[in-house]
Amino acid sequence: MESTVGASPNDKIGFRTVWLIFVACVAVSMVIAAMASLNTAIPDIAPAVQANSNQVTWLIDGYTLTLAALLLPAGAIGDRFGRREVLIGGLVVFAIGSLLPIWVSDPTQFIAARCLTGVGAAFVMPATLSLITSGVPDAKRPLAVSIWAGVAGVGGIAGFFVTGVLLEFFSWHSIFLTFAIAAAATAALSCTIATSRDSTSPRFDWWGSATSALAVALLVFALIESPHRGWFDPLTLIAFVAGIGLVALFWYSQLHRPEPLLDVRLFRNRAFAAGSFSVAVQFMAAFGLFLVLLQYLQLVFGYSPLKSAVALFPMVIVVMVCSLIGNWIAVKVNLRIILAAGMFVMGVGVMLIGLIHHSEYWTVAVCLIVFALGLGIATAPSTTAIMVNTPADNQGVGSAINDTSRELGSAIGIAIAGSLLASGYTRDVSATADTAQAELRQTAAQLESAGQLGQAQEVAAAAGSIKEHITNTLAEALQVAERLAPGQPELANSIADGAKDAFIGPMNTASITLGALSIVAAVLLAIFAPNRMEPVAEPDRVADSARS
Repeated sequence: MESTVGASPNDKIGFRTVWLIFVACVAVSMVIAAMASLNTAIPDIAPAVQANSNQVTWLIDGYTLTLAALLLPAGAIGDRFGRREVLIGGLVVFAIGSLLPIWVSDPTQFIAARCLTGVGAAFVMPATLSLITSGVPDAKRPLAVSIWAGVAGVGGIAGFFVTGVLLEFFSWHSIFLTFAIAAAATAALSCTIATSRDSTSPRFDWWGSATSALAVALLVFALIESPHRGWFDPLTLIAFVAGIGLVALFWYSQLHRPEPLLDVRLFRNRAFAAGSFSVAVQFMAAFGLFLVLLQYLQLVFGYSPLKSAVALFPMVIVVMVCSLIGNWIAVKVNLRIILAAGMFVMGVGVMLIGLIHHSEYWTVAVCLIVFALGLGIATAPSTTAIMVNTPADNQGVGSAINDTSRELGSAIGIAIAGSLLASGYTRDVSATADTAQAELRQTAAQLESAGQLGQAQEVAAAAGSIKEHITNTLAEALQVAERLAPGQPELANSIADGAKDAFIGPMNTASITLGALSIVAAVLLAIFAPNRMEPVAEPDRVADSARS
């Protein structure tokens, strides 16, 4: 049976519309939760699959890379062939990819399974928002987008929480089983919602899809590898240059194709461009902050993964409430003011994390609330500015732009925070590592003089590798201290205290840097963002839809 979606601005939201919003929000929260969840489970997963330090990064980021690279083609496929159908297909692939890690014991196979899950997620994510914007009446669309944006904004925290709960009672395998079951259930629920598609049925742009996917993949790869290899490593530089070159090639080709994958002229619309830029900076700050803060809570404060996730809960309510308020102000009053103010407050919150000495949790919570206030105010208006300036037939592509901005922003934030943290920690902890190595060598010499040759050899072997372990990460340094504690408590305490001090300084630097970049972005938005959303001239915004 045929149905018309979004017919009248005065239409009220009925049960079917509420159900559509609910299903879409469940799907998008699952995709984002899956991206964040493994951060707390890696200490259990890495030894189980025998992953080395470089592979550990890709256990998490294989999903992110694939997701980011395929978002734009996936959004266009949804516009062309049906957004609900693409959503269901993506959820099925997501469920299969989530199940596979349960049975693998090789890191390469695990990474491949995560990449497959990312393929499914790439089709799910843009479909959720485009179904909402094409299926909700015009008058209620900002409210629906606000709810979606709020859920997407706190999805990462949900992932940390779910993982923490599961790890409290079960093995890491339960995480993937939970996501597989959730995806299968959501796919079944998705069969009950209306679909929509591009009414013009244009030819699919295979060239644009290939160049955009490869460009994003190379850029994200460079951002992922830069904290470990260095920003000037040849492979990192080649990936960056090649990625930027492909972006230029993609842009040129889209300007000259009769039926482009993405009408890049949309970026001439200041509201569309401001929304895309704002989304990228928001997730740069958020995921960069999560990277350093979760380690701080677990390794310095001594919180469990579950307690660390609960510690982020002050953000959840603030983001959800403020996303509704921020979007209302932006739509009814002024987009420029709300975007600039939100970004500024968000930046202040991140900077305070680095400027304040946190001896108790409540000071961290206050900073998180300030950050969440700014994020909540800015997140929904940014997404709305993108979607209302995207033609109704191309809502999947518009959603993909929003999602790609999120993924690129997340990768940039993690790269910046990870680079500052890694280089700063290695530099600052070197004195502690040298002292520990010298003390162990001295102990080995004393044992040898006392005729205890076996113990002397063991201590000498430990002295040879202790510096590398201490300088790698704070987590490894604390493991070294824990092993030494029974026999050498003073040395163990010295290592633990020195490593924590070496972590806090770079963490503060990373937080201040992310906050400063957010404030600079606020200034740019105050200058260049328009006062109004400036929707495209499509008064009816009617999309063909079919319900089955």
